[in-house]
Amino acid sequence: MTFDPAARGRHGALPLAGIELGGTKCVCTLAHGPDAILAQETVPTEHPAVTLPAIAAILQKWWDAGGFAALGIASFGPVDLDPSSPTWGHILATTKPDWPMTDVAGALSSGFDVPVAFDTDVNGAAFAEVLWGCAKGLDDFAYVTIGTGVGVGLLVNGKPTRGIGHAEIGHLRVPRLATDTLPSGCPFHDDCVEGLASGTGIKAALGDVHVSTLANDHPVWDRVESAITAMCHAMVCTTGPKRIAIGGGVMNKQPHLLARIEPALRASINGYLPLPERDYVVAPALGDQAGPMGSIALAQVALAERVAA
Repeated sequence: MTFDPAARGRHGALPLAGIELGGTKCVCTLAHGPDAILAQETVPTEHPAVTLPAIAAILQKWWDAGGFAALGIASFGPVDLDPSSPTWGHILATTKPDWPMTDVAGALSSGFDVPVAFDTDVNGAAFAEVLWGCAKGLDDFAYVTIGTGVGVGLLVNGKPTRGIGHAEIGHLRVPRLATDTLPSGCPFHDDCVEGLASGTGIKAALGDVHVSTLANDHPVWDRVESAITAMCHAMVCTTGPKRIAIGGGVMNKQPHLLARIEPALRASINGYLPLPERDYVVAPALGDQAGPMGSIALAQVALAERVAA
């Protein structure tokens, strides 16, 4: 998709620029929102010395063609989100080769005098679903992606959790099923959600078996359901999100899984806490655009904070 400068005029304001930095690809978006995407380009995630200049060139092209009002960067992690830290905007101890301690925010925002927001990809997606998707009007919301790993964007009172770092709920340790003695896919934990329920965890359990050939009642789905349900139970009992959206590659390719989670969660809570009567665990409304729109949502947040200041 290429940039149509005339579209900017139809909306009467400068668009927002966003970068969703993923482990395989980076999606660069120029938009006013999901219904007004002016341009979207993809850059492979290779060595940072290759990938970041390629993204910066796209941003410069958009800047020269008319500019943008703010920049949002939604990155894979772990990342440093502390504005007072000398390594704010850096990727930290990721397992992705060549990327630890890469200054992503600095490399991409340099030269553009606009508000900049930097956060995790899942926090960005959570903001996007609140602005335009399944969580409109909600201040407390959890966006979960079950793919190669497990990530959670957790908003509490309208803001993402912070503390010593961003939420890493995918590494919450959960009880294994008594019958589950298969390997975990996490090198750090034998019993975390990511190790048991992610695509990597499923592959660790089954080896080279092609997941698409598995029946819906294969025992591995019981393991996945149990781990995700335990994670949701923990979130309900701690921050109490008003809705939980669960997407990602595993859920998209195995649609029977989502339908299992809410009944299992209600059984697990067992009436102790009052869950909404229906549609508590849902699919993201933005689908595949939740991630790219997450970066645009972060840009909108940055712009709003600049105006408020």
